[in-house]
Amino acid sequence: MPLPPDTIAAISTPPGPGAIGVLRLSGSRAVQIAEGCFRPLRAKSLSQHPPRTLVYGDLLDREGQPIDRVLCTYSRGPASYTGEDTAEFQCHGSPMVLSLGLDALFSLGARQAGPGEFTRRAFLNGKLDLAQAEAVGDLLEAKNREGARHAAGQLTGALSRKIEAIYSALVDVMAHFHAVLDYPDEDIDPFRMEELDKALLDQYQALCALTASYRRGRYLRDGIPCAIVGRPNAGKSSLLNALVGYDRAIVTDIPGTTRDTVEERVELGGVTLRLVDTAGLRDSDDPIEQMGVARSRRAMEEAGLILVLLDQSQPAGREDAALVRQAVELAPTIILLNKMDLPPRLEWTSELDIAPHAPICAKTGLGLGDLAELISREFPREKGQQAGELLTNQRQMEAAQRAQAAVLRSREALEAGVTPDALLTDVEEALSALGELTGQSVREDVTNRIFSRFCVGK
Repeated sequence: MPLPPDTIAAISTPPGPGAIGVLRLSGSRAVQIAEGCFRPLRAKSLSQHPPRTLVYGDLLDREGQPIDRVLCTYSRGPASYTGEDTAEFQCHGSPMVLSLGLDALFSLGARQAGPGEFTRRAFLNGKLDLAQAEAVGDLLEAKNREGARHAAGQLTGALSRKIEAIYSALVDVMAHFHAVLDYPDEDIDPFRMEELDKALLDQYQALCALTASYRRGRYLRDGIPCAIVGRPNAGKSSLLNALVGYDRAIVTDIPGTTRDTVEERVELGGVTLRLVDTAGLRDSDDPIEQMGVARSRRAMEEAGLILVLLDQSQPAGREDAALVRQAVELAPTIILLNKMDLPPRLEWTSELDIAPHAPICAKTGLGLGDLAELISREFPREKGQQAGELLTNQRQMEAAQRAQAAVLRSREALEAGVTPDALLTDVEEALSALGELTGQSVREDVTNRIFSRFCVGK
C-alpha cells in the first residue's frame, strides 16, 4: 500500500474574508509544489531566489490560470519552523482564492494537513520540545495579556530551561553513582551521604516550586474563576455590569431576578477574572430559584476568588456572617460593602473581620479602584519569576508531581540506608517523568491528544 504524500498543505489564516490569507506547505516536495502553481513576475524561478526571500508573482489554479497576485517565500530544512522544506503564499484574504490555491497544491501532490501537524513536525524534528509546542497552542488560545506573555515565554524555552536544570542535576547524580558502582577499581570519589542528600533535596525543592506554580499558571492562561455572591438585592448584577462596562445582567429591585449564573471576563488590578454573577443566596420554595441557589453554591466551590457583597444600608444578618465564613473556607475572599451612597446601617463585627473588605457603590462604580488594589495584593506577581516559567496544564502538573514524589522517595530511601541501586530506581523514575514534560519520553497517544486541540494550518 503506497504511503500518503509527505508534503502537507493548509490554509493558515481564520475562515472568512480578510486583508491577508496564508497558504502553507511543509515536506520534501514543498518548494517543488509551490513552484508548480506560482509564476514570479521576473524571470527567475522561486528556488533561484535565496531562501526566506519574498518573491512577487501570480498564484495559479490547477489549470494554470492566475487567481491572485501574491508574495511567496520558501525555507530549506532544517532551518525552518518544521525542520523540513517549507513554502508559504501570502495572498489577499479571499476565501475563494485560498480555496482554489489549496486545490492547486493538492493537484500537484500535497495533502491536507491535520490539526497541529505543522507544529507536530516541528516537535518530531527537534525544533521545539513538547513544552514549547504546548505553548504554541496556549498562545493561539490566549484570552488575556498575561496569558499571551506567559505562552510567549514558554515558547522561547523559559519552562524548558527550568526543567532541564533539574533533569541535568539528577543525571549527574545517576552518572556518579553508576561510575562508582560499575568501576569499583577506578579512583572515583564516592558520594558522601550528606552531599547526595543535599543534591536530592535541592532538586526536590525545585520540583516543589515548579508544582506550586501550576495554580498561578492556570489562572494566567484561563483567568481566575471569581464568584460574586450575596443575599438577593445586594447588588451582585450591578457589580458585574460595572466591572464589564455594560449592562450584561438584568438589574431590578425584585429579589430573585437572577436565576442562573452569568459569566463574563474582565481584567482588574492586573489580574484576569472570569466573573460569575450568581443567584441570591436565600431559602426559597420556588424550585427554579432553588436550582439557581444550588448553582451559586457550586460556583463558590469552584472559585479561585470569592467576592461577598453585603448591603451596607441594611443591618448584617446571621446569614451574612455564615456566608463570609463559608467563602473564606473555600477560596481567597474579599468583602464588598455595597451601596455606600446610602446611609450605613451595617455594623462591622469580629465575625466579618476575617477577610479584607472595601466600601463600593456598584451602581456608580465608586470604590472599584480599591477592589482592584485588593485583588492585585491577593494575586501578586512572583518576584524574580520570568514569563513562561509556570506550569499551565494538568498534564504538566501530573508529570511534575510524579517527579517530585520519586525524588522524595529517593531521599527517604537514602535515610533508610537502602542500597544505591534501589535508590537509583526512584531517580530514574523522576527523570522519566521530567522527560514527559519536554517530550523526551512521552507516549504517542499523549502527543496525539496534545496536537489534536490545535487548529489546522498550525
